[in-house]
Amino acid sequence: MDATTGSIGVIARAGALLRAVAALKAAGASTTHLARVAGLARPTAHRLLVAMADEGLVDRDLKTGRWSLGPELYLLGATAAHRYDIANQSRAILAYLARTSGESAFLSARRGDETVCVYEEEGSFPLRSHVLHIGIRFPLGVASAGLAILSHLPDNEIDEYFSRVDPERQWGAAHSERSIRDRIESTRRTGYAVNPALLVEGSWGIGAAVFDRTGQPAWALTFTGVETRFKAARRRELGASLLEQAHQLSQRL
Repeated sequence: MDATTGSIGVIARAGALLRAVAALKAAGASTTHLARVAGLARPTAHRLLVAMADEGLVDRDLKTGRWSLGPELYLLGATAAHRYDIANQSRAILAYLARTSGESAFLSARRGDETVCVYEEEGSFPLRSHVLHIGIRFPLGVASAGLAILSHLPDNEIDEYFSRVDPERQWGAAHSERSIRDRIESTRRTGYAVNPALLVEGSWGIGAAVFDRTGQPAWALTFTGVETRFKAARRRELGASLLEQAHQLSQRL
């Protein structure tokens, strides 16, 4: 391995660790957990985390030993926000969705073969699904946001996606290629994607794609909630509301 290839490998491993930390809630996670999620040996993960801590990219709680994102990432993110942040355009839309439905509303962004949740607005209904939170990532086709985005890609790009990614390996038979393709067809018929409690029992999701200025599905608006709130008639109502607001957000962008 030459020096350039080795450097690229280190960056890839560090990126995997940062994404693993970002996918967690504020409590952070142990070195062992992050190593497992990132697919690294624990000594390698620990060495990289210590190096990133020296740069302010991650923080470690001295009492618990758990890692969380560091202040330097906030500063870097603030600098990049003018190019990538759509929170200002989406904030009022998410607040409207949560207020009028009572369900929690979310914005997720496509990042390569995944979606990452970037903004949320809690609904007023006291029972909530806790599948989504800011920073969590799912492969395309898994959860309603990724399914909505994947469904609006051209067929050749969907084929290429499945040649690279096997959601079934991590998420089970309900996320086989055949099962996801069946849900893609359903999504294309209705316009919105439905996750019928495939990730957590009793927790449903509905998503609608948001398009960038080139017409590519780059984000998704979603509702999540408990199964009793997602009966067939109400799914149609919620789906229509998401499609309307997703169209408005696409127009703004």
